[in-house]
Amino acid sequence: MVIINAFKTTALKLKMFSELVMFSHTLFSLPFAVISMVWAAGGWPSGHMMLWGLIALIGARNGANAFNRLVDRTFDGQNPRTAHRHLPQRLLAEKEVILFIIINYAVFIVASGMLNLLCLVLSPVAIVLISTYSYTKRFTFLSHLYLGFVIASAPIGAWFAVTGSIAFTPFVIGTVVMLWIAGFDIIYGTQDIDFDRRHGLWSIPSFFGLENALRIARGLHFIMVLLLLFLFLWMDMGWMYLVGIGIATVLLMTEHRIIKPTNRKLMKVASYNLNQVISMVILLCTLTDYFFVR
Repeated sequence: MVIINAFKTTALKLKMFSELVMFSHTLFSLPFAVISMVWAAGGWPSGHMMLWGLIALIGARNGANAFNRLVDRTFDGQNPRTAHRHLPQRLLAEKEVILFIIINYAVFIVASGMLNLLCLVLSPVAIVLISTYSYTKRFTFLSHLYLGFVIASAPIGAWFAVTGSIAFTPFVIGTVVMLWIAGFDIIYGTQDIDFDRRHGLWSIPSFFGLENALRIARGLHFIMVLLLLFLFLWMDMGWMYLVGIGIATVLLMTEHRIIKPTNRKLMKVASYNLNQVISMVILLCTLTDYFFVR
C-alpha cells in the first residue's frame, strides 16, 4: 500500500509539472527543429543527434516555462483567467519549481555538450535568453516578439547541433517561428487587455488596442508565409511543401476569423489548437516533399 501511494503521489506530481510547463506546447517548436535538423544534415541526422537534440529542446523549454510561471506567480494569482494555475493555488511549492528549473537547465547543458562544442558554449547564453522573457512584459510591448525570438532558438540550435557552425538558413527558419509565435501570442494577449493596463504590464493589445493588435498579428503572419515561400525557393522544395504552406495559410486565416477575446474556449482554439495543427502540417508536408517528392 505504501508503494502504491508513493507511486500515485509521484504520478500526480509529474502530471502537475507537465501542466505547469504546458508540455503539449512542445509541438510549437519541435516540428521546426526537426525540419532544421533534416535540412542541415541533408537527410535524417544520426540517432545520437536526434536523441540529444530532443533532450536539449525539452530541457530548455521545460526550464524556461517553469521559470516564467515562477516569476509571474503574483500576477497569475491576481488575474481571474490564470488564478487557477499551480503556483497561485499552492498545488506546487516554490522550492519544488526551483529544483525543477535547475534540473531541466542542467539537462539542457549536458545534452548540449553531447552534441558539440558550439552548442555547449552557447548553452549558458541560451538559458539567459529563455529566462529573461519572463521580465519583458514589465517594460516593453515587444514581449511577444521576444517570446517568438526565444522559441526560434529551437530550430537555430538544431542546425548548430547538426553542423556545429552558423549559417543563413536556420535564421530564416527562426524568423518564421518568431513571427508565427508572436502573432498568435498577440491574439492570446487580447484576453488580458484590461488586466495588463490596470497592473502596468506591457503588451501590444494593451498598448495599441484590440483592433490594431489584431492587424499587427495578421501582418506578422503574412510575413511568416512570405518567408516560408522564400524557403521554398531557397531550399529548392517541391509541390508537397507548397501544399503544406497552403493548408497552413488557410488555418491561419481561420485562426484570425474566429477570434473572440471574451470566449476562452474559442481563444484556446485560435491561439493553441490550430497552431499545433499548423506546425505538424508544415512538418509532415516538408518531410514528405524532401524525402519522396523532390
